[in-house]
Amino acid sequence: MAKKGQKFQKYSMEIKAEAIRLKEEGYSYKQIADRLNIVSSDTVTTWWMKYQRDGHAFHLDNRGRKKDYSDQERYIKKLELENAILKKFQEILIKEGKN
Repeated sequence: MAKKGQKFQKYSMEIKAEAIRLKEEGYSYKQIADRLNIVSSDTVTTWWMKYQRDGHAFHLDNRGRKKDYSDQERYIKKLELENAILKKFQEILIKEGKN
């Protein structure tokens, strides 16, 4: 389990692809990790399982929230504009009520 403040090793796509190629040739996870200087054979196992599940898209990192901010930002701006219009309208109604 990860500890607070722990740094994780990041591996290039070339290393991941080489690990997959070696696994297809019949090397064990441990042999691949040793040969490519990968800290843990579990890392190679994870890559292999993702490769079998997702094919060549195994290296994509899909963690975290989706980056769909443009629609949200547009919606927020629309709501802010509506608020500004309603505030102006309210000011006009208050002024008319006092006259």
